[in-house]
Amino acid sequence: MKLILLGAPGAGKGTQATRLEEIFKIPHISTGDIFRNNLKNKTPLGLKAKAYMDQGLLVPDELTIDLVMDRLAENDCRNGYILDGFPRTQAQAEALDERVEIDAAIDVDVPDKLIVERMAGRRVCPNCGEPYHIKYEPPKKEGICDRCGTALIIREDDKPETVLKRLDVYHEQTAPLIGHYKEAGKLIQVDGTQSVDKVTQDIVEALKK
Repeated sequence: MKLILLGAPGAGKGTQATRLEEIFKIPHISTGDIFRNNLKNKTPLGLKAKAYMDQGLLVPDELTIDLVMDRLAENDCRNGYILDGFPRTQAQAEALDERVEIDAAIDVDVPDKLIVERMAGRRVCPNCGEPYHIKYEPPKKEGICDRCGTALIIREDDKPETVLKRLDVYHEQTAPLIGHYKEAGKLIQVDGTQSVDKVTQDIVEALKK
């Protein structure tokens, strides 16, 4: 089964991808991980990507697609995979269509207002990396990590002004892919405002159909 996960930053794609990986026994592939691995291992494609990143430029679609296709050619992807963070643009989606047959694109739909609330409530321990949320998963003592006692911080990415900018980019570049996969008859939309368990259940039931 070859799946794509769509949804705004903070919609819960990563959480659902991890759960679907466990249920369907197929790898969760995030473009962030692909980039990190190629940069760490200094692969030819990784070095090409680094040349753009060092100049503060976005990695071109063609190179991103090459990196993803390189990963999809590995043995663990033989029975399928879950793509998270790719495709991000119409050009990437069209290039992917030319190379592989996707079974479904799952859109985890969450309103912007709730995304901002969710992400603004995130906290992380700068020492051990333990994540928290002031509403959904608070530490036992306010502002202090349960594991190591370090004061928690708000990541730059989770500040409301940054979240709003990321949402603007999402609506401009990635949201149009919802129409692309709907037209292809491959879109599954789920209500991402429900509990994590209910979202997973809705996805699995829709895929069985």
